[in-house]
Amino acid sequence: MGKLEGRVVLITGAARGMGEQEARLFAAEGARVVLADVLDEQGEDVAKDIGAAALYVHLDVGEEAQWTAAVERALDAFGRLDGLVNNAGLLRQNTLLDTSTAEFVEVCRVNQLGTFLGMRTAAPLIADAGGGTIVNAASYAALSALERLTAYAASKAAVLGMTRVAALELGARGIRVNAMCPGVVDTPMLGGARGPEAAELYRRMLPLGRIGQPQEVARLALFLTSEDSSYVTGQPFVVDGGWRAGSMLRP
Repeated sequence: MGKLEGRVVLITGAARGMGEQEARLFAAEGARVVLADVLDEQGEDVAKDIGAAALYVHLDVGEEAQWTAAVERALDAFGRLDGLVNNAGLLRQNTLLDTSTAEFVEVCRVNQLGTFLGMRTAAPLIADAGGGTIVNAASYAALSALERLTAYAASKAAVLGMTRVAALELGARGIRVNAMCPGVVDTPMLGGARGPEAAELYRRMLPLGRIGQPQEVARLALFLTSEDSSYVTGQPFVVDGGWRAGSMLRP
């Protein structure tokens, strides 16, 4: 029996990257998964590949009405909702002085508002199912400063703050809320920071000497969604190859 047998989990940003790997792993562990994204063709393909245990829904996480529609489709298809992974994210790189108001709002709309709307929409349904889990994707950047990431760091720090408050408020309803703080992970969000030159930098900079893989973050999401973490809530979990342990630069 899988670690998520009989559970229904909605995962945002599930068309690719970490969200896709979470959806595949959760389904392999017995869950029925609702894949939510704005990349409809890719999301449909992933859900189709997973099979009968998967449903794809279009969801712009910054739109409250679309959240309502997404959870209604989850209930129609699977009858309940036991978990949520707020994985959808947006990265824009710019200096503080070059970050426009529009860019700042755009990033916070997805990363911060999207997480808030997801928790607020899903939590009552998770409580109705007898309790469950919410996992929010924060970031290494929420804990340690990185240049050119003002909007992203601000939004992810807000995710950590909301995670802690939600854990306090939802614990009595049987809902555990935790956050993942990935470092450098090999996903499309990285853009040009994925080639041979970047790999050499990661080899020198990170204690484990390599970029992270989305499957490794998915395994953390599984831990936080399963009963393996039954006494854990309100916590940030760093998955960064040792980056935050300290500074280094190999020859």
